[in-house]
Amino acid sequence: QVQFVESGGGLVQPGGSLRLSCLASGSIFSISVMGWYRQAPGKQRELVAAIGSGGSTSYADSVKGRFTISRSIGKNTVYLQMNSLKPEDTAVYYCNAKFEPSSWGQGTQVTVSS
Repeated sequence: QVQFVESGGGLVQPGGSLRLSCLASGSIFSISVMGWYRQAPGKQRELVAAIGSGGSTSYADSVKGRFTISRSIGKNTVYLQMNSLKPEDTAVYYCNAKFEPSSWGQGTQVTVSS
């Protein structure tokens, strides 16, 4: 089972940008859909962006136009470029396969605050 390690989080001011990375322990070539999720304190984990094996992408309405998901098959890595960040984007961000997910990693904390 492929495992994922997230990185790239941090503290950023509103309006700022961050790029998250998700490194897989094995090939992501055969994973049909990869997703970036987030969980804010006291809330359920939610899917914010997904990318299919053919490169198609989808986004939650709350991040559409601000976040961009991409991947590098050769580097076994999925990225999440986050622009125009808002305080409500504050959460722990995780990546995982959308279908038949692996156990969840530790995630990476994103805090948007002035």
